Amino acid sequence: MFSKFFRKNASVAKQPQPSGQENASNAILTSKDINPRVNLHYGIPYTSSVMAFDPIQSLLAVGTLDGRIKVIGGDNIEGLLVSPKHFPFKYLEFLQNQGFLVSVSSENEIQVWDLEQRRMTSSLRWESSITAFSVIHGSSYMYVGDEYGMVYVVKYNAEEASLAPLPYYVPTSAIDEASGGSSSGQHSIVGVLPQPSSQGNRVLIAYDNGLLILWDVSEDKVVVVKGNKDLQLTGKIAVNSQEELSQEEPSDDEQLEKEISALCWTSGSGTVLAVGYVDGDIMLWNLSTSVPSKGNDVVKLQLSSDERRLPVIVLHWRPKRSRDDCSGQLFVYGGDAIGSEEVLTILNLDWSAGIGKLKCIGRTDITLGGSFADMVLFTSGASVNTSGMLVLTNPGQLHFYDSTCLSFLTSKEEKKFTVSPIEYPMAIPTAEPNMTAARLGLICVDGNLLKALSEKISAAKLRRVEVSGKSAWPLTGGIPSQFLEAEIYKVERVYIAGYQDGSVRIFDATCPTFSLYCVLGPEVKGTSIAGANAPVSALAFCSPKLTLAIGNELGTVLLYDLIRTTDAMQLNFVTENGKEVYTVRGGDEPHCTAVFSFHTSHISTLQFLHSGSRLGVGFHSGRVALLDINTYSILFLTDSMSNSCSPIKLLDMRPSTETTSVIKDVGQSESKCMGNNANQEVFVVTKDGQFVLLDGNTGNIVFSQSLKAEEESTVISMHIIDSSMMAWESGATHGSDNPLNADQEATSGASSCGNRAESFFLVLSCESALHLYSVSALKEGGTTPVHTVNLSKPCCYSITFKKDGKVVGLIVIYQTGEIDVRSLPDLRLVGESNLMFILRWNFKTNMDKMICSSESGQIILVNGCEVSSVSLLAFENDFRIPDSLPVLHDKVIEAAIDAAAYNLSPSKKDKQGSLPGILGGILKGLQGGKVEEQKVGFPEVGKSNLTHLDTIFSNPPYLKPSSVDFDEDDQNDAVELSIDDIDLDFDEHVVVEASSAKESNNDKGKEREKLFEGATTDSKPKMRTVEEIKAQYGKEDAAGAAALARNKLAERGEKLERLSLRTEELRNGAENFASMAQELATLMEKRNKWWRL
Repeated sequence: MFSKFFRKNASVAKQPQPSGQENASNAILTSKDINPRVNLHYGIPYTSSVMAFDPIQSLLAVGTLDGRIKVIGGDNIEGLLVSPKHFPFKYLEFLQNQGFLVSVSSENEIQVWDLEQRRMTSSLRWESSITAFSVIHGSSYMYVGDEYGMVYVVKYNAEEASLAPLPYYVPTSAIDEASGGSSSGQHSIVGVLPQPSSQGNRVLIAYDNGLLILWDVSEDKVVVVKGNKDLQLTGKIAVNSQEELSQEEPSDDEQLEKEISALCWTSGSGTVLAVGYVDGDIMLWNLSTSVPSKGNDVVKLQLSSDERRLPVIVLHWRPKRSRDDCSGQLFVYGGDAIGSEEVLTILNLDWSAGIGKLKCIGRTDITLGGSFADMVLFTSGASVNTSGMLVLTNPGQLHFYDSTCLSFLTSKEEKKFTVSPIEYPMAIPTAEPNMTAARLGLICVDGNLLKALSEKISAAKLRRVEVSGKSAWPLTGGIPSQFLEAEIYKVERVYIAGYQDGSVRIFDATCPTFSLYCVLGPEVKGTSIAGANAPVSALAFCSPKLTLAIGNELGTVLLYDLIRTTDAMQLNFVTENGKEVYTVRGGDEPHCTAVFSFHTSHISTLQFLHSGSRLGVGFHSGRVALLDINTYSILFLTDSMSNSCSPIKLLDMRPSTETTSVIKDVGQSESKCMGNNANQEVFVVTKDGQFVLLDGNTGNIVFSQSLKAEEESTVISMHIIDSSMMAWESGATHGSDNPLNADQEATSGASSCGNRAESFFLVLSCESALHLYSVSALKEGGTTPVHTVNLSKPCCYSITFKKDGKVVGLIVIYQTGEIDVRSLPDLRLVGESNLMFILRWNFKTNMDKMICSSESGQIILVNGCEVSSVSLLAFENDFRIPDSLPVLHDKVIEAAIDAAAYNLSPSKKDKQGSLPGILGGILKGLQGGKVEEQKVGFPEVGKSNLTHLDTIFSNPPYLKPSSVDFDEDDQNDAVELSIDDIDLDFDEHVVVEASSAKESNNDKGKEREKLFEGATTDSKPKMRTVEEIKAQYGKEDAAGAAALARNKLAERGEKLERLSLRTEELRNGAENFASMAQELATLMEKRNKWWRL
């Protein structure tokens, strides 16, 4: 979706290719290869501002100020939705259990997001400013209130993926008439709340001038009117949360308009409403009657006696018990004195004796860890682990206060508390401790090592799933990826993160859902190591041997084998004085094989060399060490590589060649050349641009040259590239202007061994320029680069990447967050993008230290509490997206809940207040929790019976068709109609066959007998007396009685026909439900395996 933000560079002329290069054109990088996108995203965005919760699917959505929406489930299931526009979200709500999320941006655009497809499916730009928004529970209808005092209805059609306004609206003329004024159109709507337990028929409308209207959409009339003029009817004011409300006379200010800033229902029946005002007052309104009675309609709460108070921003209500309309907890943000400490207030209220005798039993102020953004209340049930409160604070922090914590707080006498809530369990922790280094390692090994690593990671996943099932974190929604079966599962990548406390975490990064494999603590088992808990400064991973190297700021290097190859558990402790060997305790976790501590300088870089048998160590002091991994020894430690003792930036090792001797002796034997290749040369680049070649055996300097002009800034990175890995044929004849050949014309008869030096090229990235050097030219003393590109912005990171096995390009990231993609070897600009467009990130200081990448161009970045993987190349799909993505919306739960809603009618609520046994068992199995009857009843979990709203909202007010005025008695009869209520025998199957004719006639006879209420089935009518007719029908006129009998006969025939149709419908529904139950049982049987959890 970001391709339209990616600008192609069309101004660069096509570079001429050398002769013989046409066949390699498929590997050349073009603008069509560029497609920036986000593969995965972990963490809460630091610009988070609003939340929404789906209690059925147990999903949380977090909207931001920059157009992103983070969807969070359980077990590290997360998804990122990105709007094309960078605008904040004002409102965010789920279409519960339907797989859709609705957002309203600050530009008044209503957007609908498909959670399954992870994209926006429809949007609607509203002409006026949206000032209130609400979704009717269990439906796809939405109320929209605007700045002009109008309330409209919008519907989302999932089948057509369309969002459209409906003809219905709330007329302002009716509001003005009921409120006794004519200015409703001059005041904006500040809240629209569908009334609970009204089946969608009533909605509470709040205006900014304090007017409250309860509107009935089925009758198009105002039911209740409340406003500032009703405040004079009460003199009871709660001050500072006293247990008994103090008696005060209302002030003159009460007659003025009070602007509403927040509201919520405080009763399940929708009879009591809590309203917060801009002046800091909180009013509890009794809406059970439209006729005010003094002292019984409204009561005021004040959190502070100061005259100047903060506006009430947020109000939420949690009843003390299920279906308790008279007591509970009111959660308030705001309303305290200006300048007071920022807290979240909990008021324990009770009005069992009437709203006029409300008591504030207790008050608790919770000090938050950051600036308050939003909150959500949880009620434990089938889809939620525990009840409590989830609070969002800035920047991007989620904290959960469970019911135990809240009970403890409210039971204490002290007023203010600072507690330690449950923090959001980040899949990849980046703070506390802070992440200081990162590495993405590709698993290239095969055989027993790969099998053993895959088995260990699979076992770690199983343990993690068992632990997460017991977690107090409330979110459990979504389904983990089922793309890879356990029998064929192979680890392909690992993500390694180092932290400030010296610890290291290793994650399985094969799929987009990263899974923690193990945590390596700073202490090594069996011995204490000084400085082991210093911050991690460098990481290196050797794929062929599955070996991890960790370097810290005190110069200590630790080696770990991810898979133990021998039974011996030894630790080699190597210092400048020698080596000591210790025996350590064994275990299943990675084994520390060696600790090197011989230089106390900060380690700036680590690199495995020579197929993993050597480890190069670069220090901040400018010194270089080479370690032998096989013998756990120090091969050499050099002096500083530059006069300024500049830190070592990069290390690499390549076979050494004696180019000059080969040129002088063209007839040198090939065997001798191969013998020379046994020696290795170490390439070293310092931060100040000093390029040094070291002898791989002795550490002696072979060549040293400064590659950076004095006016240039520091070196960022270095890449050594073999020409055989470049995008042209290895056997082509290169012209003199080809960068692959700096000296080849001097000796055209040299062997392939002699050409090896010319086949290496060095790409040097500085803050202000990019350079491409020929290694052979450098060794001959030449310092002129083959290609140079001056950069207009400071560079902070660069990587090379491959296409079709060839190194074809360079990705350059700037400190501004902009990204260039350039081709190699000509450094031509192919395309450019920006992290702000892709991730909505601003580049921060030291952000480059946590950037890591793969050879396919996949980049993993860390920004605060966020971790994201970005792909810039169209041909890269290492994560196998979308097949390997976790599922955000669980259709199994949706089907189970819809089945419950279909098979249970509202009239049966008194008989059966919870889900039937089979559905309750399904939900219990899916969520691993107990199905609580009082909290998972039909009206709460299923799609509400709101089909009548289709007709209501499809017409303007006062213009409903006559069919809307349905007979409630007839509807109730239809709802109550069931096989058990009517004593009629029906065949299980209706088969038209000659052999069943006799049974059919017998059934018809029974039906006829019951139809005529016990009369004989003889075709001849029986003569009845006048008295019998009068007794039966209560009529004096025989003709009238006969007419009534005919009418009743016709009516009974219609009912029998309806009964027959409904019986067939129920039978089909039962068959479908049985089939669905069988599918659910099969799916649950598969999910019992750990990798399906």
